[in-house]
Amino acid sequence: MHEKFLSPYDPKLTEPKIRELWDTYNYSNPDTMIHDGLINEQAESFSIVLPPPNVTGTLHTGHASMLAIEDTMVRFQRMLGKKTLWIPGTDHAAIATQSKVEKILAKDKIRKHDLGRDEFLKQVEAFALDSQKTIINQIKNMGASIDWSREAFTLDEQRQHAVYTAFTNMYNDGLIYRDYRIVNWDPKGQTVISDDEVVHIQRTSTLYTFAYAKECPISISTTRPETKVGDTAIAVHPDDERYQSYIGNEYLVDFCGSKLTLKVVADDQVDPEFGTGALGVTPAHSQADWDIAQRNSLPYKQVINEFAKMENCGDLLDDLKVEEAREKVVAWLKENNLLQEEVETIQNVSTAERTGGIIEPLPKLQWWINTEKPFAFKTNNIQGISQGQMVTLKEVMLQVVQQGSIDILPERFERVYYDWINKLRPWNISRQIWYGHRVPVWYRGDEMFVGPKAPLGEGWVQDEDTLDTWFSSGLWTFSTLGWPENTQDLSTYHPTSVLETGHDILFFWVARMILMSLYHLGDVPFKTVYLHGLIRDAQGRKMSKSLGNIIDPLEVSERFGTDALRMGMIVGNGPGNDVNLDDNKVKAYSKFANKLWNVTRYVLSECEGYSSASSLTMADEKLFTEHQDFFKEITEEMKLHKYYLVGEKLYAYAWHRIADEILEQSKDVFSGGTEEERASRKKLLMIILKDVLRGLHPFMPFITEEVWQSIDHTQEEKVLLMVEQWPQY
Repeated sequence: MHEKFLSPYDPKLTEPKIRELWDTYNYSNPDTMIHDGLINEQAESFSIVLPPPNVTGTLHTGHASMLAIEDTMVRFQRMLGKKTLWIPGTDHAAIATQSKVEKILAKDKIRKHDLGRDEFLKQVEAFALDSQKTIINQIKNMGASIDWSREAFTLDEQRQHAVYTAFTNMYNDGLIYRDYRIVNWDPKGQTVISDDEVVHIQRTSTLYTFAYAKECPISISTTRPETKVGDTAIAVHPDDERYQSYIGNEYLVDFCGSKLTLKVVADDQVDPEFGTGALGVTPAHSQADWDIAQRNSLPYKQVINEFAKMENCGDLLDDLKVEEAREKVVAWLKENNLLQEEVETIQNVSTAERTGGIIEPLPKLQWWINTEKPFAFKTNNIQGISQGQMVTLKEVMLQVVQQGSIDILPERFERVYYDWINKLRPWNISRQIWYGHRVPVWYRGDEMFVGPKAPLGEGWVQDEDTLDTWFSSGLWTFSTLGWPENTQDLSTYHPTSVLETGHDILFFWVARMILMSLYHLGDVPFKTVYLHGLIRDAQGRKMSKSLGNIIDPLEVSERFGTDALRMGMIVGNGPGNDVNLDDNKVKAYSKFANKLWNVTRYVLSECEGYSSASSLTMADEKLFTEHQDFFKEITEEMKLHKYYLVGEKLYAYAWHRIADEILEQSKDVFSGGTEEERASRKKLLMIILKDVLRGLHPFMPFITEEVWQSIDHTQEEKVLLMVEQWPQY
């Protein structure tokens, strides 16, 4: 027995040594395993992509949980003998990263426009590279068995080629187009953001009820009277008897210095129970009003600009901030005896997730993806859809989940997915920021060119906008495998086996990857979606700086060991469910690591000279059958992704069944048993120890690999535990 087992287990000594050992053999790369004869070319494949962390900082508890779960999946599948690939990478996270650098520069009173686009982008790229290096080192410290030879970055040259090709193909099919539509404009970040990046906060507001003018017979209610200078209609419900006689009428009014022509229209979307039952239609500053205007052929008038200031509305309001303009309009209503009621109310305010700016709906000329335009499907890979069949993106996105081509775990999130797809609007993919993939469109006078490479000739100017980050990350499962080229990796590892990610980005990322893969490859991007929950503090609260309850996973790992942190994040963490984490939980698993160390010491000290050829006694055969049944049970649960349950069962089996019962009973065998009984028990204990190491390895890779390196093996057993066969009975 190695003398190191005479001292308590020390993860600080073990983890760097084991990481170096794994790096030396490089078995996280399936090509190396094929080359060394551990698997063959025809072996079944298992592939997974790492949800790329944003290059805006360091790993947090969500990343650590993700890495622990995914590495457990990957190590288990590798031990089943599969060609296992885990592809790493990072995300340029355009808005978040640019905002971060702008804040850093602002400390020195430098604005991006002071530097110019090229110099500013150099600053952003330097920041991203530094952050990227930190994140990669942190991922390695978590023990993630990733193939770093295939590392990708959403903004690198290969991914840009994929992005430009994808844009061009979708444009040529008529799915990408440019048009004026209402967008979520962030005045603080000076860019459009998607619906999914809007955060709604509640605040107290005032609901004002008033008439536009004395000659207008219909009153309206609104919390934003300043926008009414941009109204072009009054909408009522077609069944509302109060307003039947007014439908079709037009009223010319002078409202707060603006001359308005208001047409009364009937629309089913008007709520007759809200306010007066009549709605002032402001097409340029409300998505709902824009839709009403489109249905009723109404004009629009923009009265708020990109800096959230009033414009095109006369001397009284022009150049005022919207809050100041609101006060002016209310004062004007009072002066003209038009204000009828003021009621305090709770208002949902839309804010930008990254900057906190209050969103202004504005009409902007943008690039969009049309999810309802039919296109010719490319393959016969999807059940119920034939090659060349005309389908829409919304239709196929629904169908692949409904007919089981993609399983979502937990199942309850399928309904959430369906609801989101059914409400899906055109996807706005252009952003007014500098960092990111430039839109691959060039202009020269009245000419426009769309393509993966710049056009030849002089005078062409590329579109200033960049693409939504989710456009490039939507290609992640196949751009990382070499697409648009038909590479060996693409044909071997796509569709990927599982996508493991947080349920909070089901719409941001998961749905968009499904959209992109179905269009470009005619296939699903993954077969299973495993959605993990949030990591919360010991009291079940979401972690935040304001509460002061943020847990730094790297600091916890430093104190208790990475294996203990991983177990703390996996056990009890079922798909879709949040898990509470604190020091005590992680500390308990650090004690478990030491218990496993002590079990190893006892077994190795008592089983010196054991023979695998020894026969088992009837008593030991019974224990061995129990052991076999246990591993049959957890193997099936592992295949069903019940890692949270298997981790807990292995903990109980190793600590209570083996250490507390079987080892205690073994003391009597070794002190008073026959030679046959002692030989049988030695064989049994070595089988159990090796199997427990195999079973725990996906969860606790460091200590199990360290122990594996310290015991004698048969010729059939592998040098590294990470490529050893999972116990098969």
